[in-house]
Parts: sequence; C-alpha cells; structure tokens
Amino acid sequence: MFMSYPLYLIFAFLPSIIWLLFYLRKDVHPESKGMIVKIFFYGMFAALPAAFIEFGFSKIIVRFGFDIPQILISLFYWFLAVALVEELLKYLVVKEKALSSPEFDEPVDAMLYMIISALGFATSENILIFWTQGTSFHFFETFLVSSLRFLGATFLHALCSGIFGYFLALSFFETKKRYKTTLMGLAIATFLHGLYNFSIMEIEENLKFIIPVIILATLAFAISWGFKRLRKIYN
Repeated sequence: MFMSYPLYLIFAFLPSIIWLLFYLRKDVHPESKGMIVKIFFYGMFAALPAAFIEFGFSKIIVRFGFDIPQILISLFYWFLAVALVEELLKYLVVKEKALSSPEFDEPVDAMLYMIISALGFATSENILIFWTQGTSFHFFETFLVSSLRFLGATFLHALCSGIFGYFLALSFFETKKRYKTTLMGLAIATFLHGLYNFSIMEIEENLKFIIPVIILATLAFAISWGFKRLRKIYN
C-alpha cells in the first residue's frame, strides 16, 4: 500500500507532537495554547530559509570546486552551514515572537519556547523528507522513517535548542554576562548539533551510531536537570 500525502502529514507531525506533549508537562505554569501554536508554526517557517542556505552552500561547492580538503568542507557544512544556521533561526523565532511577550513570565519559559520552536522546525524537515519521496513510500517505510526521526533528528532539534534555552534563561540572572552566556548556549548547541550530523553522515562503522547516542543521552539528562535547576533558582 503506497502512502498518500495526508498520511505523510500525520507521520511528519507525529514525532514533534509527541515530544511537544512530553515537554509541555515540564511547565508548572502552562503557556496559552495560542502562544504554543504560534511559536511552533514560526519554527516551521524558519526551516525554509535554512533549507535555502544549506542548498545554496552545496551548489556553491559543486560549482566552484574549492581546492580545499574534503574534510574541511564537510566540517564547515555540518557545523556552520547547517548546525549554526538552524540553531540561530530557531532562536530568532523565540527572540522575536516570545521574549517580549507578556506570556514570557519566568526563565524556564526560555527552554520551553526554544524546544517548541525546534519541534516546529523539525516538523518542516519531516514534511520535506516525505514530500520528496512522492507517493513511493509504503506504510511500513513511512512508519519506520517517522520512528527514526522521533528518536533521532526531531529529538536532537528539541534537545539542542533546549540546552540553548537553558543558557538563555541563565542570561536573565547574569545581566552583566548576558551576551556571553547566550553565545555560550549557541556555541554548545551548534557544536553538539554539528557533531551529531557529522557523525551520522561522515564517520564510518560503530562511531557512526555511538556518538549520536551519547549526544542524545547526555542532552536528555542535561535538559531534565536544567528544568529542575531553573525552577529552584526562580522559586
């Protein structure tokens, strides 16, 4: 049975919705549904410029054939053209649409809104992956891809943006080091995001899977700890 586009949409949204419901439970003072939907969909829109930038960089490399080692091209692509661009765009959604909102009333909201933006972003990636396959995927293939995205890329987006959100929240307490703290969060999120992608796409054998699993497990623990610590600081 070949899949139809409406079913693709369901499987594209499902990984993000599951993680969204999970992380919304971390919020002692729930945000309004309107604000959650707003940040989620702006996160989806942020994936469009990211796709153009990443595609443009690939085209430039192919067209001009820079005479530099392939490893350097790969590092630049995965860490800067992909990871840095994506983390910046997800952050800009929160900066422009949430930080100045009356709904942003406690530091822990920085983590939550960053995760929401990231899950919207990941949803657009999921849609793009399914749409590029046309109607060639069968149900099992679609379910498998959706499950792998749930445990991998979608989870990674939420975790990297969540750790960025933790440092963003800290910046509200450390006003004299606000920019330094925010940049540190961006740097950590970018590095781990880039390392995850680089490991999966460029590294051979066991490390191809071991490094991503370590990154996801470490970040998942850090995010859980971060929510608890921010609540203690704020209260």
